[in-house]
Amino acid sequence: MPVSLISGGSRGLGLATVQRLLERGDQVATFSRSGSPALTSLAEQFPDRLYTGCLDASKNDELRQFVARVTERFGGITHCVANAAIAHEGVLATMRDDQIEEMLAVNLAGSIMLVREAVRQMLLAPAENAPSVVVVSSVVAKTGSQGLSVYAATKAGLEGFAISLARELGPRGIRVNAVAPGFLDTDLSQSLSADNRQRIIRRTALGRLGTPDDIVSAIDYLTSSRASFLTGQIIAVDGGA
Repeated sequence: MPVSLISGGSRGLGLATVQRLLERGDQVATFSRSGSPALTSLAEQFPDRLYTGCLDASKNDELRQFVARVTERFGGITHCVANAAIAHEGVLATMRDDQIEEMLAVNLAGSIMLVREAVRQMLLAPAENAPSVVVVSSVVAKTGSQGLSVYAATKAGLEGFAISLARELGPRGIRVNAVAPGFLDTDLSQSLSADNRQRIIRRTALGRLGTPDDIVSAIDYLTSSRASFLTGQIIAVDGGA
């Protein structure tokens, strides 16, 4: 039975991904800074296949210990979805040091550290397990967005990381891809100003923000055997933004 590790799984896209992968039969582990009633409900529904934890995605020791507990509980890791992220909106000239540091620590460094720990476990498993890594980027990594320059930088960094890591791990049978959602109607986007939200909606061909369900199918696909010859790609799911 595949084991999928998903960061930031208590709400929004992360929660939707947890639910989808549980429904397809995976054993799933996820963490966030705080839980949620929806995640608690899933844990009650799937007590033997869902493992949850509360930790700070910017703390390397906490990430390392969580991956070790997941490996001990489920026997390994097949898929890793690096989803946890935070966003602070604001022009660079007025952004505080702690806001910049937090986005770099959680979105970029934390995702890289999580993937590293998961990959170490994948390399110990038989190649026929068809392991994969998916990092969650954003369309702003390429299109840009006023007031989100630092957030965009962290996501652009993840895309470069995924492309290079795909070449590094391809000979070992581990696929690495990125999903780049458009702006989603989730807690993360609530930090955007009303004007910025409307500007994003106006420039999106489908005329709305995305939903987690719009993105989960791409993650489901990339972590399945249907994508067995797909690696090193950035898949934009953005409604034509």
